[in-house]
Amino acid sequence: MTYENILRNLVNTDERFIVLTAENRAAIRNLPEEIKDKFIDVGISEQTMVGMAAGLAKRGRIPVCHALSAFLTMRAFEFIRTDIGIPGYPVKLVGAVAGFLSEANGPTHQALEDISLMRTIPGMNIFCPSDIEDMLIGLKQVLLDRNPWYIRYNNLLPPVNHEKDFHIGKAEIISVGYEINIITFGTLLRQAMEASEILNSKRRLTGVINLRTLKPIDEELILKTCTSSPLVITLEDHFLTGGLFSIVSEILVKNRVMANVFPISLKNKWFKPSLLNDAISYEGFDGENIAKIILAEFNKQVHSSVFF
Repeated sequence: MTYENILRNLVNTDERFIVLTAENRAAIRNLPEEIKDKFIDVGISEQTMVGMAAGLAKRGRIPVCHALSAFLTMRAFEFIRTDIGIPGYPVKLVGAVAGFLSEANGPTHQALEDISLMRTIPGMNIFCPSDIEDMLIGLKQVLLDRNPWYIRYNNLLPPVNHEKDFHIGKAEIISVGYEINIITFGTLLRQAMEASEILNSKRRLTGVINLRTLKPIDEELILKTCTSSPLVITLEDHFLTGGLFSIVSEILVKNRVMANVFPISLKNKWFKPSLLNDAISYEGFDGENIAKIILAEFNKQVHSSVFF
């Protein structure tokens, strides 16, 4: 099964589905000829696409829109907020090359604030699969959901055999850590697992959690992890503000829970354009460097008697 196959099957078996793109066909190259008039390419015009999708949704359709994440979430933000978010239309927004997946593209094409923007829209949900397998496991359920969704498209090879039992709002526990737990989503799951292996080899019992959906989010698991683990790491290819660290912090404050949470993010800068692995390594997000950062933070907190 592929991304195209799932879309094709839905279009052919459910008359509500229609596929749109703003000249971004990388994931759907074979669909135009196969689904004919149920495929629309608006050209480089994300705002037009979103407005068109809202009109189609108002008439009972489920539009699945494709564009580069940076332009989809920023250029068309007002249209998404007003035309899709306010009425709550079931439009699915599929963003390509988000976070580090933008690799060789410069800051104009780097979507590092997309999560922050999309989660502020009431009713808008967010699906951030870690790889192609993770995406395909949850895709049909997300596409058929009655709510609007932003999807960070991800076709990376899987670093793990994922749980096939997918539930919206429920995270995937890759491994359990009794001293350290890394909470992540999307692209950096592989690096989180590499860091976990290194830390475990140093006798620092480290677990990894793959969130899958950031909205709704697995609040129960986050609270359980933060209250039972001496150190929790949020790992993300997103700006510090508005992303995973902000989400976890909001959950803890809302529930009046004290916890030791340390963020690893792009903070307040864009990354240096290069091939994916080079970009990840240059910015210090490879497994070895992540492990080094986490171990330093763990030792610092132990010596300052933060743990209890």
